[in-house]
Order: sequence, then structure tokens, then C-alpha cells
Amino acid sequence: MPDSSTSRTALPDTAGGAALLHSIGPMLTGWLPRQRWFAGKGRPLDGLTLAAATELLPVTGGPAPGLLHLLVTAHQGRTTDCYQLLLGVRRVLPPVLAPALIGRPEEGALRGMCVYDAVPDPRLTSVLLERLRAPGRLGVLGFRREPGTAIPSGLVPRPLRSEQSNSSVVYGDTFILKLFRRLSPGLNPDLELPLALARAGCRQAPAPVAWFEAETPAITGTVGAAGAAESSGTDATLTLGILQPYLAGTSDGWQLALRALAAGREFHRSAFELGRATAAVHTALAAALPTSVLAGAELTSVAEEMMERLERAVEAVPALRPYRPGLREAFRAVATLARTGHQCPVQRIHGDLHLGQVLRTDAVGVDAHDKDDGGSWALIDFEGEPAVPIAERRRPQPVLRDVAGMLRSFDYAACQRGSGDRRHRWATANRAAYCAGYASATGSDPHAQAALLRVYETDKAVYEVLYEARHRPNWLPIPMAAIRRLAQDPK
Repeated sequence: MPDSSTSRTALPDTAGGAALLHSIGPMLTGWLPRQRWFAGKGRPLDGLTLAAATELLPVTGGPAPGLLHLLVTAHQGRTTDCYQLLLGVRRVLPPVLAPALIGRPEEGALRGMCVYDAVPDPRLTSVLLERLRAPGRLGVLGFRREPGTAIPSGLVPRPLRSEQSNSSVVYGDTFILKLFRRLSPGLNPDLELPLALARAGCRQAPAPVAWFEAETPAITGTVGAAGAAESSGTDATLTLGILQPYLAGTSDGWQLALRALAAGREFHRSAFELGRATAAVHTALAAALPTSVLAGAELTSVAEEMMERLERAVEAVPALRPYRPGLREAFRAVATLARTGHQCPVQRIHGDLHLGQVLRTDAVGVDAHDKDDGGSWALIDFEGEPAVPIAERRRPQPVLRDVAGMLRSFDYAACQRGSGDRRHRWATANRAAYCAGYASATGSDPHAQAALLRVYETDKAVYEVLYEARHRPNWLPIPMAAIRRLAQDPK
């Protein structure tokens, strides 16, 4: 990882390199841990180093704002993470941008100026769109556009306020730019998979229009909590941002499911069509990207990894202890399959599929919300779990992992509304409808692989227990209900 002796800069000497970080570093040290997308909360920030800096809009010191793009490495004990920062620089900050202020440097070329997060500033985020309209390189940054696409000029930008691990800017009602904050070397699946789907003719995911990336030898990997290097080898490309069509007027599956529950409406047809959409994406990914099989020792290893995760979760959440024997039995069933010669096909999948990661593209207006007509579903956010290294996220997996994630999401939605019996019936009916829709598109019912489906749902529920215990204790009964069922039900 970079240190102060290997800091890189594409800025003029007057505003770049170690001098720039020395000037604004103390402000960033205080500001970074307060951001929702900062991964190292609860641990001391030992220091920052600069991996790369690029001046996207000149810092003149006059009334016009400047725009700096930084790749900054945060050091927290033995953990090292790289973050993408977009910093605006103005002599005077307009009141509307006051909440974005990071600070005013007391020394250096930016002394006395306002340094702030540029994402809320439409004048500066317009610069990013213009860069994407005209592909090329600027310092370590590369701007690329998919052939045959058009990006109009003059689209008014506005930031989305609700995201956590990334930041997004909507341009008019035409495009949305996702900016990745915490970076890992390698091609991000959120670019790789939608590009593959678009080129395969699959319409169940928004197609990337343009993107930008960084190529720098200063970032060759990250250091995990155990101190072991997780390197991408010779691939030093960082995916920084992706521009995609903005699906205006859509509703995500989570909100649609909650509305249906609150109004006492059925959701079966929507769940069925969502199963079909999931199957279409899986089929296209299998055709566009390499596939393989898990068998023998590799399949046994999957079960062993899941058992290890269970043991760590039991240590952290004692409420799991009574169910450990039944849960371990689910994982042992996979090891038994491996011993009997079972082969499990694996391919690229979504990796973090749930009702919040799907949009119904015709859910516009009161009429669409008030009927269960199935609709047209699109899958979004193919990034996978951001806390997992990109190399692992890009590893082929059984499609049942995605199916299990959606089944768990139906359980979560049902627990937000209604009484015990009603929500159990709702979740059961929609879980069945989703699998039926998947089977109608592929000819393969997920329930036909009961042992593998159970093990992936169990692994997901164990993860949920650990997450809720740490972050939302009031929600812990939701995954614990699934744990009780999965520990007892061999089906």
C-alpha cells in the first residue's frame, strides 16, 4: 500500500502530493469516520496516505469552484482501505452547501479556502458528466463510454440522500451515476455483470452507459483484518463510478411488498414474475460468462466454510447455541452430497439479492400500486456485499444462493406487517410463487435441490442473526424465527 514516500499526484506542484495531504489531512481524519460509507467505524484512524490526486477542475483561488479527485488510503491498525473522495474548493461556500463543509486548511496552497464534499454541488457533479461524455484519460483516471450510446449535455444533477456504502447522483430523469467510495482492485461486478447482460441482450438489468476508473501501481491490494494481503496481482484497475439509465417512477420490491401487506393485497403474481426475471438474469449470465461445477473436496469445503461461520456466530450470539446441532446437520448434508458424487453447477450470480435490489419498472401511478399484475422487474446493484473482497465476489456461485437471499427477504417483509399467522401465510405463498416463477423460466424448480437450498438459506440466516445482533437488536427475532425452522425442518 502507498505511504508518504510513494504518494502520487496529477496535480500541479502548488496543490499536489504530500503538501496537499499535509494541508487537508487533519480535516479528513475527523470527517471520514463520520461518513455513512466509511467501513472502519469504531476503530481508531491511525493516519492517511495519498495514492493519487487529480485536478478535474482547476483550483484558481477565485470565485469559481475547483474540483479535486483523491484516492486516499486510511490506516486502522493492520487494516488498510482505499477511499474515493471528490472535494470541492471555493473561496466562499454558498449556504446551501454548508452541510458539506469539511474544513478550511490553515496552511498550504488551499489555506483559508473552503474544502467540502463535492457530491451535493451540482456545478461540480456536472463536470463528471461532461468527462463521461468525452471519453479519455486525465492523470490516473480513465473515462469510458459504451459504443453507440449518447449522453445529452445540460442534464441537471441532484444527489440521492439514502445510500450508505456508495454515493449516487441523478442527472435529470435520464441517468444515475453510482460513485464507489470504498475501493478494491479489480473490475467491480456492478460494472462487469450488467455489461455482460446488456451485450447478451438481457433486458432485466439497466445497461451501463459510461464509467470511469483509475489505474495506478500505488494500489495493488488491501490488507485484511488478519494482516494477510489480498492482492489483485497485476490488475491495478479500480472501478470508480458507473453511469446507467435512471428508471424514473419505479418502486423497489421491498416497498411494493410492504404496501401489499399493509393493504391486505396479494403479491403472488409479482413474486412469480420476479422469479422469472431472476431466472432470465441467471440464464444470461451463464451464457455470457464462464461456468463450472463444485464437486468432491470443493463442495465439502463450501460446507466447512459455512460451519466455521456458524461457530463464529454462535460465539457472538449465544441465542444460536440451542440450534447449532440442527444447523450443522444442514451443512453436513452438503458434505454427504459431495461424498456421493453430486456435482453443483456454479456461475456468476447477483450475490446480494433481496427485495431492495429489484425494481418494478411499470410501477408508476396509483393504479400500478393497487394491483398485483406482476409487472416488469429489473435487478440492480450487482456489486455484491461491499465488505467482501472483489475477487471473492467475482467467484462463481450456485444460483441457489441468490434464490435463498430472495426467500429470506420475503420473510423479512412479512415480519414488518400483520400478525403471526397472516405474515407466515403471506411469506410462504410468495416464497412458493417466486420459486414457481423461476421454475417456469428454467425448467428447474429450486425446491428440487432441497438440501442445497436449505444450506444456503441457513447460511444467510446465520449471517442475518449476527448482523441484527450487532446493528439492529430489535430485528433479531426475524432471523431467529428462520433459524428455528431451518434447524428442525430437513426439507
